[in-house]
Amino acid sequence: MDQRAELSEFLRSRRARLKPQDVGLPDFGRHRRVPGLRREELAQLAGVSVAYYTRLEQGNGQNVSVEVLDSIARALRLTETERSHLTHLAKPTEKKKRAARATQTIRPQLQMLIDAMAAVPAFVLGRRMDILAWNTMARALLGDFAVMRPEERNMARLVFLDPAARELYVDWQCKAVEVVSVLRLCAGCYPDDPQLSALIGELSVKSDDFRTLWAAHTVQEKGHGTKRLHHRLVGDLTLLYETLRLPDDDDLHLVTYHAEPGTASAQSLVLLAQWGVDEVTGAATR
Repeated sequence: MDQRAELSEFLRSRRARLKPQDVGLPDFGRHRRVPGLRREELAQLAGVSVAYYTRLEQGNGQNVSVEVLDSIARALRLTETERSHLTHLAKPTEKKKRAARATQTIRPQLQMLIDAMAAVPAFVLGRRMDILAWNTMARALLGDFAVMRPEERNMARLVFLDPAARELYVDWQCKAVEVVSVLRLCAGCYPDDPQLSALIGELSVKSDDFRTLWAAHTVQEKGHGTKRLHHRLVGDLTLLYETLRLPDDDDLHLVTYHAEPGTASAQSLVLLAQWGVDEVTGAATR
C-alpha cells in the first residue's frame, strides 16, 4: 500500500470531521469552501506552520517528530487508537516491516488451551484477521472452519463475501465497521504486507459495502463487548466477547464468546456443546 497516500487521506478525513465550533473557532457558514477545518486552522491549533502541516498532509512524514505528531493528534482530537495509527503511518518501524514478511504460527500449547475450553467458543485471529486456530464450539457457533480452504479462513472475507454472515450477525453493519477498522490498523502497521494488500484489493473489488467503509478511514479496537447472533439451529443469542492480545506476539488475538449465566443464550450454548459440531453443521445443512 502507498504509505504516503494513506497518511494524507487519514489526516484529511480527520480534519474534515471537525467543525470550527468544535474547537472554539468562528464558523462563517456558507462562506466556507471545505468541510471541516481548513489547513491553516488546524496548523494554528497544533502550533505548527501551515507549510509544515501541508507537507505532512501531503504524505511527507519521514522527518516529523513525535512531539509534533502529538500536537496534531490533540488538535484533531484523535482517540488513542487513532493516535497510534497516525504514528504508524508517519513513522513505520523496521520491526513491523520485517514482521510483515514473517509467517504467523500457533504454538501447540495454545491450540491445546482453546481445545480445553470445551464450553466456550474460542478462536485465534492473526494480523490480517486470518482465523489461525479454533475449537469445536467456535465451529459450531460461527461456521465450520475445518472444511474451509486456508484462504477462506479470514474474518474480513467471511463477513463481506459470505452471505451467511449477514444472517449470523444481527448487527451486521456494526460488525462490518469493526472488521474494516481493524484492517485499517493492520494496514497502517504493515504497509509492505503483500497478502494484506491483496486481501484489501479483493474486498474492494467484490464488496460495495467494504469499499464504502474503507473510504471512511475509521480505526478502532474493541477488546470486549456484546454480540447478537442468529444461529440457524438455536435461534437468537446475546453473547459477551473478550479479545485478548497474546503477550509473546501482539499480532495474535484470542477471541472468546460466553453468555451470562441463567440466560436463554447460555442454554443455547449448552445445547450446541451437547450436539457437537458434526450434528450442528449437518442439521443446519439439512
